[in-house]
Order: sequence, then structure tokens, then C-alpha cells
Amino acid sequence: MRLIVLPGVFRPISDTRMLADSVRAHLGDGQRALDLCTGSGAIALAAASAGARTAASDVSRAAVLNVRINARLNGVRVDVRRGDLLEPFAGEQFDLIASNPPYVPGRTDRLPTGGPERAWDAGLDGRALLDRICAEAPAYLRPGGTLLLVHSSLIDGGATLERLGQAGLRAEIVERVPGPLGPLMAARAPQLEARGLLPAGRREEELLVIRGVADEP
Repeated sequence: MRLIVLPGVFRPISDTRMLADSVRAHLGDGQRALDLCTGSGAIALAAASAGARTAASDVSRAAVLNVRINARLNGVRVDVRRGDLLEPFAGEQFDLIASNPPYVPGRTDRLPTGGPERAWDAGLDGRALLDRICAEAPAYLRPGGTLLLVHSSLIDGGATLERLGQAGLRAEIVERVPGPLGPLMAARAPQLEARGLLPAGRREEELLVIRGVADEP
């Protein structure tokens, strides 16, 4: 897969690659997929390359342009729309929704409206966008559809499972990959320790892929 990353768009790292692999494993040819917080479009391209009819959204104009460029480079079609999470797809449903949302705990609960931090800052607990996706995405899934989310274990995988269950999905952690803190988390390690999100002296995390499945009729 060829991928260009424009200035101002977040460059994919290991969590994106994890989610892309899960998306490929869960999709069938001709199914409809949606990538939320698409960034450069790496997840959307993975879905489209697997034969899915693929859509994507992001609040960033640069990201929307970036996805269009990358889709053309890879010879696939992605219906990318600018907007807040699921808002551009009101009334539509999908077989699979995937997201690698911003999940780095920020310095305040105020979300950035511009600058590079908008691609990763997600409120004091890192869950500002994640919790919204857990609550809102199930209504956009077809019966039997799948929601795939990736985030750090520091952001509480148990809370994600609980919220998906409350929203009516059968939820489980389908992949765990341990490793050192990523550069963004590592840079904020003292703040994370002070808030109790990171044990003192610990510089490791797990990356989690969490799946929620909608019931069949």
C-alpha cells in the first residue's frame, strides 16, 4: 500500500497497523465499511483493498484531502467526508466500523480545535472521543455488524468493554500487544503518573484491539 502523509496529518504508527490487520480479517468482499478519525486514510485503504465499499470521516480538511490522494494512488474508491465522527453519515448503516481515535490524555478536558495535538489529545482521561464512538456507533451498524477500536491499555480497556455492552454490543478484547510507551504517552508520563493513569516508574503499555458485535435479528 502506498501512503503519502501531508503536513498537518498524523503519520500512522503501530496501533494503525494493528487495526488495519483486524479490519482485513473481519471484512468480506462487497461489505460496507466506515473508518472514523481517518487521518491519512490507512484504515480506509485497508478496507477498500479488501474489497469493501468504504467510507471515511475526519474533522480535518487536510486529512480529507490526504485520503482522496491516497485512494487515487492505490486505485481504490473511498467516500471521504469532513465532519464530526458519524455526523456525515446520518441514517446510513455499515457492516463494519473501525476507528483509531485520538486517545492520549491531554492537559485539560478542552479538545484542540487545530494544530497537531488535535490528532491525539482526547481530554484528561483520553476517552473524550472514544466514549462517544462507543455510544453512537452501534446505531450505525447493520444486524451482525462489527465495531473495531484500538487504544492503549492506559485508557482502560474494561471501560470500553462496559460501554459497548451498555450500547447493546457483544464486546471483547481480540488482540493485546505489549510494548514500551509510544512517544506521545512517554512524553507525558509524569502527568499520567500524577493522575494515576500510569503506575510510578512504569514505561510500558498494551495496545488493545476491541471488538463489539451487534446482535442478529
